[in-house]
Amino acid sequence: MRSAGVKNYLYHWILHLRRLAGKDVVRTLPRLDSVRPLTHESSIAGWWKTVSGLGALAAANHTPLPVLDWLTGDASIFHASMLVRRPPAKARLTGTIFDLTCTLMPESHTRANLAAEQSFAELARRSDALIAISEATRSDAVRVLRLPPEKISVIHPGIARAYFSPDGAQVDAARKKYGLGRPYVLFVGTIEPRKNVDALLDAFESLPGSLREHFQLVVAGPAGWSSHRTVRRLRHVRYLGYVPEALLPGLTAGAALFVYPSLYEGFGFPVAQAMAAGVPVITSNVSSMPEVAGDAALLVDPRSQSELHHALSRLMTSDGLRSALGAAGRARAESFHWEECARRSLEFFEKVSG
Repeated sequence: MRSAGVKNYLYHWILHLRRLAGKDVVRTLPRLDSVRPLTHESSIAGWWKTVSGLGALAAANHTPLPVLDWLTGDASIFHASMLVRRPPAKARLTGTIFDLTCTLMPESHTRANLAAEQSFAELARRSDALIAISEATRSDAVRVLRLPPEKISVIHPGIARAYFSPDGAQVDAARKKYGLGRPYVLFVGTIEPRKNVDALLDAFESLPGSLREHFQLVVAGPAGWSSHRTVRRLRHVRYLGYVPEALLPGLTAGAALFVYPSLYEGFGFPVAQAMAAGVPVITSNVSSMPEVAGDAALLVDPRSQSELHHALSRLMTSDGLRSALGAAGRARAESFHWEECARRSLEFFEKVSG
């Protein structure tokens, strides 16, 4: 299964941190002297650096050798990922909390995910300071993991600039690539239980036939775990599967409306990206999604088919509401820029380093 949100975050976050502070100040493991274009079809580090980096991490996690101490050299701060079990002893320890979905919704995850989050929770308790990508995530970490609130700084991620300015050619290219002639309602995300795609399919199928004839439902995203039944149902709508990163801004901007009824998100990148593109959004009224959307989207109970049905019907039958929400979403998305995220993150690291 291809990675998505966390990889997107790390790619843009590291890129903008290094632009602001320099690549000698912000180093990576494995070491990246240059950053390739973002793709979810392969590692941006290249085959050899990926294999050697994973080998070093395995040695650090499963042997008594101080591998990460050797590799980090004189670094004053080590920012750990969920893959790290034994961080270096001499550097101050930080990390990013993306969400607490494994703890709050264990039935929606694999055993491997549950084990990784449990391990990271132990590391978070030992850390000197932490970043949370939303206030909702920070509140969950304080409540569920019993972390001191003063230990966690909320720093919202940014949205890639490509979503703010997709031109007509990008929209046309996406439409042509996937044969999208009619206006479409778009969902983007991995097909897995937490994304609640079955509820979207139920709500869409309950709409009057005239609406379903005018608007097609387009679902983009790779099949994840426990998705066989949902993927079978997707044969009855326009299912695109995995869409390359370069095509997503045009595909998103071309939608008549965007719907994202996820049951839990640490931030919800697809929602923010659709708002940046000026596309009206329907999303859930739980976890971080109200924090991200503000009053620039229609918020619904993701477990209520009737609320989702009503929101879809309202937007699909009102050009004026779609236009107003699209403009409000674009304005709201201006709150989320990677340059600001990088600036605040550097301030965080400076404070931790003393």
